[in-house]
Amino acid sequence: MHPIHPVRRRLLQLGAGSAAALALPLRAQAAWPSRAIRFVVPFAPGGSSEIVARTTAAEMSKTLGQSVFVDNKPGGAGNVAMQEVARADDQHTVILGHIGTLAVNPYIFDKLPYDPNKDFKPISLLAKVPSLYLVRPDLPAKNLKEFIALAKKNPGKLNYGSAGNGSAGHLAMEYLKMVSETFVLHVPYRGTGPQLTDLLAGRLDASSVGAAAVMQFIKAGKLRCIATGTTQRIPQLPEVPTVAEQGYPGFEMTQWYGLMAPASLPQAAADKLAAAAAAAVKQPSAHEKLSADAAIGIGGTPAEFAKFIAAEQARWKVVVARAKIKPD
Repeated sequence: MHPIHPVRRRLLQLGAGSAAALALPLRAQAAWPSRAIRFVVPFAPGGSSEIVARTTAAEMSKTLGQSVFVDNKPGGAGNVAMQEVARADDQHTVILGHIGTLAVNPYIFDKLPYDPNKDFKPISLLAKVPSLYLVRPDLPAKNLKEFIALAKKNPGKLNYGSAGNGSAGHLAMEYLKMVSETFVLHVPYRGTGPQLTDLLAGRLDASSVGAAAVMQFIKAGKLRCIATGTTQRIPQLPEVPTVAEQGYPGFEMTQWYGLMAPASLPQAAADKLAAAAAAAVKQPSAHEKLSADAAIGIGGTPAEFAKFIAAEQARWKVVVARAKIKPD
């Protein structure tokens, strides 16, 4: 057996080293996540966003083999957190996307510190929370058709409350006004709580609120639900027809939440995250927690979520422009 020439031996060693170096990024990518994942929620603790995020995070932790922890970072209608996560390059930071930050803020703010379409990768649509259309119980309108007839007969005399300019409830009512060609006066409040107080006291005629916040008042007869914004009736209120059923086909108004990652996240990691997120909301324990909050788990693919966001942006661009909605 001939001895290997020293120069050749050195070349072989270098070659082996290069192959090992090339394999490192592949191995690192395959090992993602290599540490805990920070799941940013761009709103204050409490409410549907918190429930959706924590439920999903708990299930994803099991699948991904690393802790997924929720970090609330409110401020600027969600813009503060979106800007921070858009620039995150640690490959272990993701964010809860929302109807406001992805489909509404681009049209109500003159300038956004992030681009919802270029700075992020859609991962999975996690859940929808039904928007309910409500009236005070003594208003002479038993259903949506009667409410619209009343509004047309008394233009500008009926009012509705919302949690503030640009809030989901504001958008929901303006969308209904647009499709039904009615004029109902908007009264903005600082949050859902204060406007619910006035609605329950009969000082407001109507409102649109996420199901979780008002289900107890509907069941107790303190508020009347005249329609749901969902495409199908919800199990919690099977007797209440949708807006679409009551003469406005194709109408949908739900608050929705999805998982977004910075655009810099490698595709292999994004695919792994998407599979974990989609599976998470379909687990029986997650379904139970979401249903208790009247939320509907979805768990779609990145392509489906991207298509959904585009459709929502097209919908709300028109509503925001027509209603001349500006942030508080």
